[in-house]
Amino acid sequence: MSVYTIADLHLSIAHPEKSMSVFGKKWDDYEEKLRKNWCAVVDKNDTVIIPGDISWAMTLSDSVADFAFLDALPGQKYIGKGNHDFWWSTANKIHTFWEEHGFSTLHMLYNNAFLIEDRIVCGTRGWFFDEKNQKTVSPTDFEKLCNRESIRLQFSLEEALKIKAEHGDLPIDAFLHFPPIWGDERCENLLDLLVKYGVRRCYFGHIHGFYHPPVVREYEGIPLMLVASDHLGFLPLLCR
Repeated sequence: MSVYTIADLHLSIAHPEKSMSVFGKKWDDYEEKLRKNWCAVVDKNDTVIIPGDISWAMTLSDSVADFAFLDALPGQKYIGKGNHDFWWSTANKIHTFWEEHGFSTLHMLYNNAFLIEDRIVCGTRGWFFDEKNQKTVSPTDFEKLCNRESIRLQFSLEEALKIKAEHGDLPIDAFLHFPPIWGDERCENLLDLLVKYGVRRCYFGHIHGFYHPPVVREYEGIPLMLVASDHLGFLPLLCR
């Protein structure tokens, strides 16, 4: 039983007009590429962590086809929130929606942590590095959102420590949607938490059109790995 990760699926089964072609020809027929590659490596007993940008659906009711596609793929899926996941609602509403549609392999990675195989998994969305680069549909309080994401990551890490206390000194892996570091930009509040809680590895998505592997950077001994689907060639990455 293995743990994989891949971010930024950007599923749009019911709305094929929502194209990712702006990011290049690599996105041609990407959902079928994802299905074939996923099925080639992921077994029914495996787990896949998906840190954000799951579906282009604007509401839960509009997301049925996308989650049906995802649920039918092998393995258990733990889903984090991305900046394009406008369908996202309360935990109760999402769980109820998944149960009503029989989506039995989907789980929320949000304000919580999980013991999965030989590791503890936690995470949050993160946010843009600075206000001038913040891209949102409506006006947003940048400082408030940054502080909120720090609190959510800390809450998730605290839940990870509870699991650690019960099950032994297992490593903690964090999954973010936004990168904690990219180029010269740093999200210091999230990086400080990763270091403070002794996170072993951090995986993130959000960045598209960057195809010069490997995109792995270390911060205070913590490997930071880009796992956006187009960067991975739509092939889930095995988490070591």
